[in-house]
Amino acid sequence: MTQRNSFSRRSAMFAVVGALAFASVASSAQAEWRGWNIHIEGYPNTVAMDSMADMLAEKSGGSITLKMFHAGVLGSQPDAIEQVRLGALEIGNFNLGPMGQVVPETNVVSLPFVFKGMEHMYRVMDGEVGEEIGAAMAAKGLTPLAWYSSGARSFYNSKRPITQPADVEGMKVRVMNNDLFVGMIESLGGNATPMAFSEVFQSIKTGVVDGAENNWPSFESTSHFEVAGFYSLSQHLIIPECVCINTGVFEGLSAEDQKLVKDAARASAEEQRKLWDERAVASRDKVLAAGVKFNEISDKAPFQAAMQAVYEKAYADNPALKPLVEKIQAVD
Repeated sequence: MTQRNSFSRRSAMFAVVGALAFASVASSAQAEWRGWNIHIEGYPNTVAMDSMADMLAEKSGGSITLKMFHAGVLGSQPDAIEQVRLGALEIGNFNLGPMGQVVPETNVVSLPFVFKGMEHMYRVMDGEVGEEIGAAMAAKGLTPLAWYSSGARSFYNSKRPITQPADVEGMKVRVMNNDLFVGMIESLGGNATPMAFSEVFQSIKTGVVDGAENNWPSFESTSHFEVAGFYSLSQHLIIPECVCINTGVFEGLSAEDQKLVKDAARASAEEQRKLWDERAVASRDKVLAAGVKFNEISDKAPFQAAMQAVYEKAYADNPALKPLVEKIQAVD
């Protein structure tokens, strides 16, 4: 079954319950919302979403309540995206990576090296480009309230430091199951191997793959650093996350309540970004203390140049991405 058909089936499955949920919210002055989050207790996103829920209850005098369901207990991320779109859930914390099937404009943030760094990503998403992407999302039923961090993904492997594209040549690298990321590794001369994240540790240990790519917390928390002793700070993928609300629910609020909800989400984003940075530093320090050899790639231009074919294919598949990329690159 294709992913498009899968989304269509989910749309049909949630249509009735979504309509009922929206009618319930619209017909009651007491807004009782449910929120989805994939992360476990104690994770930066989880803490921040709980803070948002507390703030909503406090600032609204209890007229708006948000009950968060963490660890993906209400379904997978693709399912939850559809549930929020249709109103079966009101709020969700989503990574923009899997949202391209619903909102093609969001694919722009999955292009390698499209952001210059974490701070650049924040400036882009908090500015006009973020508003443009947000408008496209709102038109599909998902209104972004704030942007969260999911860190920067870099290369790690068991063979050698990566300082230039030639260092990736011939290397077997695990990637997420996405043609965009397969093309990224192939453009560097490596052999991309899509596989489930749960299989990476054993695959590196046994030599099925030489390495993978991810952020510091994932590298540390999965113990991948025990089998991949080289971490090279490429920051080739920086994919933001959103705190999204069902568009119909949001538009049904008074202007005062809309501001209250936005303010709570943006305050939670400030907390999440701070907590994420702290977690990333702690994870980095832990793996370096364990003996991982770290290098920062100071000149990313050769890597960016190698991505030309990836960008050309992305533009051919979705011409709307090119002007978005140009706007992102124009942000200092």
